[in-house]
Amino acid sequence: MSLPHHPLHRRLALIDMGTNTFHLLIVELPEARHAQPVVLLRTKVGVRLGEGGISKGHIAPEPYARALHTLAGFKEEMELHQVTDVRATATSAMRVTANGPELVKEIFEQTGIQVEVIAGDREAELICAGVRQAVPLGPQPHLIMDIGGGSVEFIIANGQTIFWKQSFEIGAQRLLDRFFPDASGVIPSEAVAAEKEYLRTVLAPLAAAVAEFRPVGLVGASGSFDSLADMQLGRLRTEAELPPSSELALESFRRSYAQLLSLPHEERKALPGILPMRADMLVVAAILTDYVLELTGITHLRTSAYALKEGLLAEMLQAPPRA
Repeated sequence: MSLPHHPLHRRLALIDMGTNTFHLLIVELPEARHAQPVVLLRTKVGVRLGEGGISKGHIAPEPYARALHTLAGFKEEMELHQVTDVRATATSAMRVTANGPELVKEIFEQTGIQVEVIAGDREAELICAGVRQAVPLGPQPHLIMDIGGGSVEFIIANGQTIFWKQSFEIGAQRLLDRFFPDASGVIPSEAVAAEKEYLRTVLAPLAAAVAEFRPVGLVGASGSFDSLADMQLGRLRTEAELPPSSELALESFRRSYAQLLSLPHEERKALPGILPMRADMLVVAAILTDYVLELTGITHLRTSAYALKEGLLAEMLQAPPRA
C-alpha cells in the first residue's frame, strides 16, 4: 500500500550501482527534524556488471545492456513513487573500466539519472555510516568488511570514530576470474591456497591496521554476508525480510564454508539460502572471509543489511535542510 502523496513531501531515491548488484532505496523524508524516513521501496537487481570484462578493464556488452535496462526499470519505479530527488552512486566497475564514463553518459541520456562515480575511500566512509545505522558498534573498534564484485572495503571503527579505512580492488568477480575461472566444478585446494597467498600480500596494510587497533568483532556488509546469514537460516529471504543486522555464528560460517568448498556449481546453486547468481562468487568471498578470521582471530560476526546507500541517506539527513 503506498502512502497518500503530499506535494510538499520530499521523496528521495538512492541508487547504489555495485559491480554485482544494483540497489534502489526510495524513502519519504519526514517534515519533522529527527523523525525517521519512511521506506517506500527497497529492491535490488543482480546486474553482474563486472562479468566477462572487469579483469580486462572494460564493461562487456551484455552487462552494459543489463545496466541500462535496470536503470530504465528504476526510473519507472521512481516515477511511480513520485520521487523528487535522486542520488545515484557507482563504485569499482565504473571507477576502473575504460568504458565506465560512456555508460554514465548513456544512463543520463536515457533516464536523466546523473551517476556519481565515487572513490574507494569515500565508498568506505559511506559504508561505515550505513553500518552504524544497523549495528550499535559501541566504544570498541570493530572491523567492517564489504565484499563487492569489484572492490572490497575494510574499515576499523567504533560508534564514533573511523580509525582506519582502505578500499582494495580485489572484489569477488576479480578473485573468481583470477583463481577460479571455470567455476563449474569443486574449487581445487590449490586454488584456495593460491587465493590466500595472494590475499596475504595484497592485504598487508589490513594486517598492520588489525595489529594496531585490535578490532573485537567483524561486521560483514554485502550480499555475500546476507547469503551466509540466509544459509544459516536455511532459506533465501527477500530484501524486505532482511533485518538490519543478524548474528552469524562462527560454527554456521564454518559449516557453510565447508559446503561451498566441497560442492560443484550445480549443487552449490541448490543449497538452501543461496541466490543462484551468487553460487560461485560466494566461494571466493567465503575464502576471503575465512582469511580475515584467521588473520584477526575474531570469533564474533554480525551481518549488516545496511551499507553504502543507507550511509548516503544518513549523511544527507544530517545535512542542514535545504532553504
